[in-house]
Amino acid sequence: MSDAPKVIHPGSKHGDRQARSWRREIAELAALFLAVGLAHLLATLLGHAEPGPVVLVGLGAALIAGAAIHKRMSRRPRRKAAALPVDGDAGSPMTLWRIRMRVVERPGRLATVAGAFGRLGCNILALHIAPTGSSAITPAGCDALDEFVIEAPRDLALDVLAGALGEAGGHDVVIVPAQVKDLTDPGVQAFVLAQRVGDDPDRLPEAMAELLRVSQVEWRRPGDTVDEGAELNTTMVISVNPDRALLIRRPGLPFTPTEAARAAALTTAARQARYSNM
Repeated sequence: MSDAPKVIHPGSKHGDRQARSWRREIAELAALFLAVGLAHLLATLLGHAEPGPVVLVGLGAALIAGAAIHKRMSRRPRRKAAALPVDGDAGSPMTLWRIRMRVVERPGRLATVAGAFGRLGCNILALHIAPTGSSAITPAGCDALDEFVIEAPRDLALDVLAGALGEAGGHDVVIVPAQVKDLTDPGVQAFVLAQRVGDDPDRLPEAMAELLRVSQVEWRRPGDTVDEGAELNTTMVISVNPDRALLIRRPGLPFTPTEAARAAALTTAARQARYSNM
């Protein structure tokens, strides 16, 4: 058998309609013959009695009226059926969340997590998997950080969501509000920001804030103190030159080794552009 795709010519639909039209005409003609035969049989039974012509005329008028009504109804355009929503909850208010958790990567783990989201009515919009930085390998698999951007029903409690993800195999689950811009691919975003600081190195703090999704990036000089009471890995210092560095804080969502590497690469791009323009 050939694997070539079947080609359906536009004229085939016209041929089907024409065939249906011929079948309908034949059926109507057969009905006409049947009606004439019945009329003749009725006339024969009635003979030449007084009601005979009246009955025949009445039958003929009824047939003509019936044919006219049928023809008019067949020409009436059909109304398109209203589109029904596939999901009964379609259109309900949703909220964007950014979720990060540590998981033991093994076959079927991601499917289990996706099933937990699905049972709660959540939709996965983006997924990024990054190493934990510890290179921890256990008999069950290798640790990794899975980061999701999801839309969830607005009335879904965060403790219920976190509990479901924990049962699905997630550890150290962190849930923070997300924005539409969080759906941008990190690789594409890093490339665009590198071009921006290459054209104007002074825009490095602005680009860094956009890259790491933080509200503010501060300049820091040697000797400036850093909040020692901050949560682990929620504060990052990036050296720009011997005299200045960038202080970046993101409470509630620790920085990953991958994010630190991207921040260092962006800083290198700005530094090279600064010195090349001197």
